[in-house]
Amino acid sequence: MTILSTAFRFSALTTGLLLGGTLLASTTWAGPVPRAGTDFEVLAAQGPLERPGMIEVREFFWYGCGHCYTLEPYIAQWERTKPADVNFVRTPAALNTLWEQAARGFYSVQMMGKLPQTHAALFDAIHNKGQRVLTQPALASFYSRYGVNPNQFNALFNSFAVTGKVNQSKQLALRYRLTGVPAVVVNGKYVVKGEGPRTIEVVNYLINQERARMPKATAARKAA
Repeated sequence: MTILSTAFRFSALTTGLLLGGTLLASTTWAGPVPRAGTDFEVLAAQGPLERPGMIEVREFFWYGCGHCYTLEPYIAQWERTKPADVNFVRTPAALNTLWEQAARGFYSVQMMGKLPQTHAALFDAIHNKGQRVLTQPALASFYSRYGVNPNQFNALFNSFAVTGKVNQSKQLALRYRLTGVPAVVVNGKYVVKGEGPRTIEVVNYLINQERARMPKATAARKAA
């Protein structure tokens, strides 16, 4: 998914094209076995993991991306039933200045403990209600409806802590050679692109492949 196609999709949104998704996720692959180069990309070297010893699934997204909005229900359903040995990390992409605004907003409300209340709501506001909530002032106003203090939000927005998180997102996107979103990186080794149930099937396949490579005792303990 390229940045250009994502920008086009958001432009279509503002003229009335609304994207939706069905709340469905699969834990098996009913179709063909996922193949490298077709269903996922294999990275040259493994990236850093937030929790070594666990299998990491890291989703890169942008709130203004229609494809990310379509994928979100599948991701949300999968997260509720993911294996215990999987560490899921949402990572707002900051591939340009506009996307960085949303990334800073994400990390600000995350630090304030308000992300569970606001994540799906912001996607819905942009893609279902047609609200252009993408810049700092608009984000501050939107988040205030969910108990976020605007002054505290604005103080965090450009803080050292948030800037560090945004820089990490940028560095990881470069390392994984991402050109757009959504993109799901499994264990720092594989990049899966897509916006439907097949994406979840491929992610689960790669999780199982990674688990099979772990020492048996460790894999059994982590999956329990």
